[in-house]
Amino acid sequence: MRKWYKLYSNILYLHFSEAFLQLPESAKNAVSPKNPLLRLGKVAGYTFLRLIGNLFKSVKHEEKLQAKIWLYVVSQNNYDSLKFIAEELHDAVFVAGQSKEIGKYNRVVERLSLRRKLLYYYKFLPLLLQFLKYKTASTIRFFDVLFDAVGFYEVYLRKLQKYKPKAIVFANDHNADARAMLLAAKSMGIKTIYIQHASVSPMFPPLAYDLNLLEGQDALDKYKLCGPVTGQVELIGMPKADAFVPFRNQNKTIQTIGIGCNLMDDVAEIEKLLTQLTTALPSLSLILRPHPRDTRNFSKLQSISPQISLSDSRTVATFDYLRQIDVQVSGNSGIHLEAVLLNVWSMFYDFNPKHKLEDYYGFVKHGLVEAVSGPEELIGLLQTHLSNKPDVTGRAKYYNATVGTAYDGKSGTLALKQIAEFLKH
Repeated sequence: MRKWYKLYSNILYLHFSEAFLQLPESAKNAVSPKNPLLRLGKVAGYTFLRLIGNLFKSVKHEEKLQAKIWLYVVSQNNYDSLKFIAEELHDAVFVAGQSKEIGKYNRVVERLSLRRKLLYYYKFLPLLLQFLKYKTASTIRFFDVLFDAVGFYEVYLRKLQKYKPKAIVFANDHNADARAMLLAAKSMGIKTIYIQHASVSPMFPPLAYDLNLLEGQDALDKYKLCGPVTGQVELIGMPKADAFVPFRNQNKTIQTIGIGCNLMDDVAEIEKLLTQLTTALPSLSLILRPHPRDTRNFSKLQSISPQISLSDSRTVATFDYLRQIDVQVSGNSGIHLEAVLLNVWSMFYDFNPKHKLEDYYGFVKHGLVEAVSGPEELIGLLQTHLSNKPDVTGRAKYYNATVGTAYDGKSGTLALKQIAEFLKH
């Protein structure tokens, strides 16, 4: 029993941490509904639509997985972060769980059958009791997350024994299915590679891959706060940004402001800012970009002013959105770094002041972005710089190791070089 609990505590490291429990409900709600009845409904839906539903769905082309380099993905963003590898390595193949949602790439990802996952649910009740004993508050709040996680490790272990991949590349280090795959691979002695795909938080699990390809010193410093760093570490920049380096913003005037909001943000605060910005700066355009997992209704905010348009983050890539703007305003979001890499002036604005989640990623502390305390300060700063937007890309050097070097815009090349060297041994 203790062995099961230890394994699943590792798999659920992030979502059953005290730090995650303290996040705003809007953020936690993306993982697990706040209403207990809805959580029970989620469990029921998962049981019938996924667990039982998988029994009646075939998985095509599993034979394509034999002795390949697996690019394991859990989202469309993961796919975008790893596709440069698939373009260069002929024996690399994208892999995801049977029913995992990978957005526009759903049909081009090879699937692992999860039919046998149902067989391991005899472990759920004993695990639930153990988690209630040691992580009471998290278990009550996230029992549905535990339910979802059961069986991933056991099924993935069987798949690895069957297909024997040469190595597995990950772009996510904290989702339950990704961590289950990692732990199964480690138990089999299969080589594991991690490529950072987004900004890092100190609440993430400790690095535990054989090769860790991080964007810059910031990520390494934060992972050291998470716990012991194991495996080889290389700082390679951000491969997914390479194609956009030639399109860095060269404007000296401010014409368009982007507001990137996420699940932790209060819609009322966003509405307040939009109202004051459009009144004070009627000549500027504003683009509101909600997080792709945010299902709240933002279309009503367009009625504030014809200056406002929406960017659909489910269909418009982040860097394509950033190419449209001169200034980016967000709360705690990794989009600040991506903005600065494109020479878009980015500012931190707390859209959820009740929770005081200031500078979650340390972007203000390390000079990547300015912090503004409210609409008046932001408007004043914008008015001062309407005709002299600052160049900011150099601020990203602590976060992106290739900025200002010969590999600026060639992070993918550097990453592939490190992977090739690693796989030789």
